[in-house]
Amino acid sequence: MKGQDLIDSYVYKESEVSGDFPNQNYIVGWVLRTVAIPNINPHQIMKTTQALVKQAVQRKDEKKIVAPVAETREIELEKVPESQLKRPQAKGWVKQEGMVSAQDKEDEMRKAFQARMAAAKKEEESVAASSTPTVKTKRELPTIPGGAPKEEPAAVAVAEDSVFCGYCGKDLTFKFCPFCGKPLPHEH
Repeated sequence: MKGQDLIDSYVYKESEVSGDFPNQNYIVGWVLRTVAIPNINPHQIMKTTQALVKQAVQRKDEKKIVAPVAETREIELEKVPESQLKRPQAKGWVKQEGMVSAQDKEDEMRKAFQARMAAAKKEEESVAASSTPTVKTKRELPTIPGGAPKEEPAAVAVAEDSVFCGYCGKDLTFKFCPFCGKPLPHEH
């Protein structure tokens, strides 16, 4: 921006430039930030910017010098034989650093999962050695008044053998696949 002296200048980023010239909205915004004049009219600045950009485009087009067709001459390119070309030849297969195949990723994930499962198993064994790992509970349903209570010995036996968390009630007898980590079906 120039008055009698240079007031300010700004170099636009590539993202702010469309074509050969900066986006005019960015130019108007920069002018409004730079010139501290209250009640300045942005529309008038836009009109001035459009006129200046139009003038710059016209001058750029005038500077393009085009040679007349009569002065141009034809040039024929010669083909260079393959034996004279010097190109680097890669021999063999080279594995690039940082490139990991899908099989390597899968093996790495499998090993990590197996390590986690081994650590969980050791922790489970240490907890089992120190105290009982789960709380076995017998659940008794409330009796219906006037009805005769019926005892089912099979249901009582299942309740004693099943292992549930004392807080959330989840079944703790699940076994997991050491390769994929999904729960395996189990029987009570």
